[in-house]
Order: sequence, then C-alpha cells, then structure tokens
Amino acid sequence: MTTSKHEASFWALQIPGWLLLIYLIYAQGITAFRYDLGVAMGTQEPAEMITEVGTAFWHGFAFADLLTYIPILLVGLMGHLRAARWGRIWMAAALGITVYWPIVCLTALVNARGAPGWNIADETPYWVVLPVIAAWGAWGLVAVMREFHPSTPADATTPRG
Repeated sequence: MTTSKHEASFWALQIPGWLLLIYLIYAQGITAFRYDLGVAMGTQEPAEMITEVGTAFWHGFAFADLLTYIPILLVGLMGHLRAARWGRIWMAAALGITVYWPIVCLTALVNARGAPGWNIADETPYWVVLPVIAAWGAWGLVAVMREFHPSTPADATTPRG
C-alpha cells in the first residue's frame, strides 16, 4: 500500500483525516439539520453571541459541509487508504477545502470584532484549533502531490492506483 518512505506521511494524513471526518459529521452534519441542536451540543455559537446573520453564516457552512466536504473527505480517505489515484485526487480536493474554511472563519472573527451583536469574548479556541487544521490541510496537499510526482527513484515504486 505504501512504501516505508511514505508510511509516516500516509498515516499523518489518514489518522487526523478520519478524526476530522468524525468531528465534521458530529459538529456540522447534525447542525445542518438543526442549528439549535448544534448550539445545545456546544459545537455552534448561539445568535446571542454572533447575531442572526452569524448563525445563518455558520449554518450555511454546516449545510455545505454536509453536502460537499464530508462526502469528498470520506471518498478521499477511502481512496487514499487504497492507494488509488482517484483517491489522491479526492483527497487533494478535501484538503483544499480543509485549508480554505479555517481561513474564512478566522477572517470573519477578525472582521466581526466590535460589530453590533457580535459577542465572542474568547476567541482563543478558534485561534488554537483552526490554524492547526489549515496547516495540516496545506501540508497534506503537498504530501498528496508528492505521491503523484515522486522525487527519488525509491518513490517510483509507490502504487499509482
């Protein structure tokens, strides 16, 4: 499935990827159907903290994650696990989303500071978790691209699916 050279990067994609998928299903998939349930579970912010527009924005992300990100990540992880070329393509698509959405959320946090009705007192959890997710996604994109374009003769034995 993987060569010893790729084994560490392979698992560094797979393990966090599956954990992220489980979290997305829990935090975003459920919220896509009922935002208020996401608030009750503690995975979403209430309107009192981020305004009705903020909840509409977060709910939109949850719905988009349910329809696109979760399925793309699932297919990508399964295909990458099988070392299939199509799996790497789907995985790269998921990793692109993984880089994109944390940056959008952090930008929204910065731009909403001081806006009427925006009352997130402690942004620390966002600034701790989201950059790590974006960095993992960016690193993962590089790792997947390296699987497509081996740089050494030893890499040439990696299955191409």
